[in-house]
Amino acid sequence: MRNIFLALVAGPLLFGCLTPVDPVASIENGNTASGNRAPTIAGQPAASTKYDERYEFKPKAADADGDTLTFGVQNKPSWANFSSSTGMITGRPTMADLGTYDGITVSVSDGTSSAKLPPFSVTVSQTALGVVTLSWDAPTQNSDGSPLMDLAGFNIYYRKNSGSYEDPIRIDGQGNTTIVVEELSPATYYFAATSFNASGDESWYSSEVAHTVN
Repeated sequence: MRNIFLALVAGPLLFGCLTPVDPVASIENGNTASGNRAPTIAGQPAASTKYDERYEFKPKAADADGDTLTFGVQNKPSWANFSSSTGMITGRPTMADLGTYDGITVSVSDGTSSAKLPPFSVTVSQTALGVVTLSWDAPTQNSDGSPLMDLAGFNIYYRKNSGSYEDPIRIDGQGNTTIVVEELSPATYYFAATSFNASGDESWYSSEVAHTVN
């Protein structure tokens, strides 16, 4: 059995760091014949909120040509308000609004070209559920220094107790190096990752990463 080396990385830390990852916007219309450049939009909306608490999300948008931007939204929750001038979604859901609201999409237009965020969901619950985004670099070598030629995927482990790992989230494919862990109740969670090859050989755990969901 071969050991595979894996390290969670993000930002300046070598062995793992929780980091927010903004969704990549899709561009509806790119550069036109007139040379207009499409606007850009990014942002990470909160995936959950508690009833009777204010929910707020404002995307970051820009236009390289300095054009005036107008925002739009699809599948806006009934309890939310939307600003077409800023793209901000705000609202204070009530007990009657408990549930999950899917397919919410925020877009931006400069009058010629447009871009939009990937659809997202918001869950209104009696207790807010947290979201943690993890990212890492795929390993390139085995623990003996030989090239890793058959990387097949990753396992993500997390528990509320440090060093207690079981029932991982399996991620197939060497190109998937980001995961969003959702529906986390308030607590401190401990995360670790491993990689595995086509034969099923699994690496040692990466360094542990802790994150508190409030």
